[in-house]
Amino acid sequence: MAELKARITEDMKSALRARETARLSAVRLLLAAIKQREVDERKELSDADVVAVIDKMLKQRRDSISQFDAAGRTDLADAERFEVTILQDYMPQGLSQEEIAAAVAAAVTESGATGPQDMGKIMAILKPKLAGRADMAAVSLLVKAQLAGR
Repeated sequence: MAELKARITEDMKSALRARETARLSAVRLLLAAIKQREVDERKELSDADVVAVIDKMLKQRRDSISQFDAAGRTDLADAERFEVTILQDYMPQGLSQEEIAAAVAAAVTESGATGPQDMGKIMAILKPKLAGRADMAAVSLLVKAQLAGR
């Protein structure tokens, strides 16, 4: 079993013992999403795969928060914010802007990119390295800026 998945399972058990219903619910949702992906792909997920599942769930929660806030449903938005804090506990430490810029520069050099048409090659190099540790939309903008000067 992946180390991260084992940690999540242990957290579920401790939330159950402590009768923390909100935390238990959030952790169970995460485990259900992980299990669903394992069933769909017919394999046990690695820690990197689990991080990808968490990242997807975080994006969904942030989208829901903005929609609930726009509709004036602060009760639902607060529930989603709580889930975000729980999910963030399982994400790896984020990278600084300098570290992201250095990774982008290295990927551009490694790929031998000559212009914007090479964006896909560079993102393919960066995604496994930065997934879950950086906002990939921001990384994409950084790559575009680097390639614009070529």
